Amino acid sequence: MIEFNQITTVFLAVALFALGGWLINKIGFLKRFCIPAPVVGGLLFAALATILKTTDVLEISLDTSLQSLFMITFFTTIGLGASFKLVKLGGKLLIIYWLACGFLALMQNVIGVSLASLMGIHPLIGMMAGTVSMEGGHGSAAAFGQTLEDLGISSAMTIGAAAATCGLVAGGLIGGPIVKYLVGKYNLTPDVQEAEEVDFENKNEQITSDSFFTQVLFITFCMAVGTYVGTLFSETTGFVLPGYVGAMFVAVLVRNIMDKFKPEAINMKSISLIGDVTLGIFLSMALMSIKLWEIADLALPLFIIVFAQVFFIVVFSIFVLFKLLGKNYDAAVMVAGFAGHGLGATPNAMANMSAVVQRFGPSKKAFLVVPIVGAFLIDVFGIPIIITTINLFK
Repeated sequence: MIEFNQITTVFLAVALFALGGWLINKIGFLKRFCIPAPVVGGLLFAALATILKTTDVLEISLDTSLQSLFMITFFTTIGLGASFKLVKLGGKLLIIYWLACGFLALMQNVIGVSLASLMGIHPLIGMMAGTVSMEGGHGSAAAFGQTLEDLGISSAMTIGAAAATCGLVAGGLIGGPIVKYLVGKYNLTPDVQEAEEVDFENKNEQITSDSFFTQVLFITFCMAVGTYVGTLFSETTGFVLPGYVGAMFVAVLVRNIMDKFKPEAINMKSISLIGDVTLGIFLSMALMSIKLWEIADLALPLFIIVFAQVFFIVVFSIFVLFKLLGKNYDAAVMVAGFAGHGLGATPNAMANMSAVVQRFGPSKKAFLVVPIVGAFLIDVFGIPIIITTINLFK
């Protein structure tokens, strides 16, 4: 066995991120379908590690303890970009997108439980391949998996983790192709005025060592305070608040306080740069540490349920959500985000949208609506649906 320590694992994640970017530039279909670089590099390593282990050549152990640090940093940069002045850009679109996420959460449990019952397995096993692991991701799968195991349903955590892994991979792979199809079919282009505004902002915001350090100061402050906010909330209410949500909430407050008193202190060019780097490293680490051999040992019903989930979200995104959101370029980019966090996690959504806008052009509305719903509002529907399902079938 080869064990990679904390630092070597970070280096490997960065190298795979870079490798993914290089392969995208060299391999036409990866670029055409807007596959994110960390997805390409991370999955290649996961596949290699699986081949080496299953052939008894070598087992690779990774220390991914810094993964959460990069994740929290990324979400903090999202919070610092959430100026209330931009909320008017969301408005009706945010409500529609949020309700669509609630409908998806309901349908994911209906699909999971129904197919499980048809195949003669416990309905709650199907639920673990539903909202819990799809919209909920690995964290939710671990939390509710333990709950189900305490209720006597064996292997619930393993099944949930495997389903979340499949969803994470699928969410990173289908977002770009969906948008490419929509852009081509409807001849979509970004708003010209918005593109000019982005270009103007990029040209006028300068990065210096002093301003960059100031942004690092803001980010680390929000992360530090956010951890205490999350702990206090959990101790007070009994509900677990993920660390990144606390940091993001504090970052939103800091951004809007600074907008009121000293708006020039926030340099979004630096913030965006830090966010892009930390997102890439986090997603690379998450994907390269996937144990594909564990998924290969799972029963066929799990793959049938996950495939049905992917099929549903593709159909719903193209034929329903895209039209509800306005049938324009912003709607297409939001659909990429919807596929990302509807099957995997919010970082998946952001990576999908980043890959899309790098090719086709900017979408401020998408980058406002998707992270707010994906990080904050989605659990308003998801958790009650999961708890209700558990109580119905336990």
